[in-house]
Amino acid sequence: MSKQSGGDSAAQLDVVEIDADEAARQAQASREAADTVMKAFGGVRGMIDMTLPGLVFIVTYNITHKVPAAAWAALALSALFVVARLLKRETVQHAFSGVFGVAIGAWISMKTGKAENFYLPGLLWNVGYCVGLAVSALVRWPLIGIMLGPVTGEMFTWRKENPGRLAAYTKATWAWVVIMGIKPLILFPLYFTHNVNLLGWLKVALGIPPLLLAMYVTWQILLKAPPPIKAQLDEEPGQEQPGHEHSAGGPTRGN
Repeated sequence: MSKQSGGDSAAQLDVVEIDADEAARQAQASREAADTVMKAFGGVRGMIDMTLPGLVFIVTYNITHKVPAAAWAALALSALFVVARLLKRETVQHAFSGVFGVAIGAWISMKTGKAENFYLPGLLWNVGYCVGLAVSALVRWPLIGIMLGPVTGEMFTWRKENPGRLAAYTKATWAWVVIMGIKPLILFPLYFTHNVNLLGWLKVALGIPPLLLAMYVTWQILLKAPPPIKAQLDEEPGQEQPGHEHSAGGPTRGN
């Protein structure tokens, strides 16, 4: 009897150890997935690419008091960012989006002769982005999940195969709506006052902090979410189809 009891205790200890190891792997997988948040949004470099042209515009405008000079200075800096990324063979997605927005703002401000119009496309984009985030969450295709899925390797398995991550992505998307919605609520009234200096400096000041806060909140949410289920790419024709394997994030599934 004592030997049998000892065997049962050893088996129970093995189960506890296995459960602890699995929990540790799950936690590590969740952390690795959460750590992709900064990468997906361009990292520190991407935030600099989006913020500095606006700073250059307002500084140049204060020095020259000429809208064309300020607009061309901001546009030149955005173009320089793109060239620098191309030379280093880095991704140009965020740099190109930045130069596109700056180009529209520069064109509108020069066309109208009103410096505040340089910031109008960005303000409209912020409003549209928040609306898009809200709609995506309401229809259960949260935009944060759409953006992070390819980065984490799960693609869209979270949509039907991982309800815990769907809930996490939905919660994170609503957090972005609230945090990023603060900026247009503050800046749009200033736009209509035609106070270019206050609008410009506040636009720069509100560029990075809300973005960092939204990323941090998303990171915290994903830390507590189930790990991603990796999406398995289709095999090449003629290759054997491997059986389903289990990773730290759960069973590997097909698209």
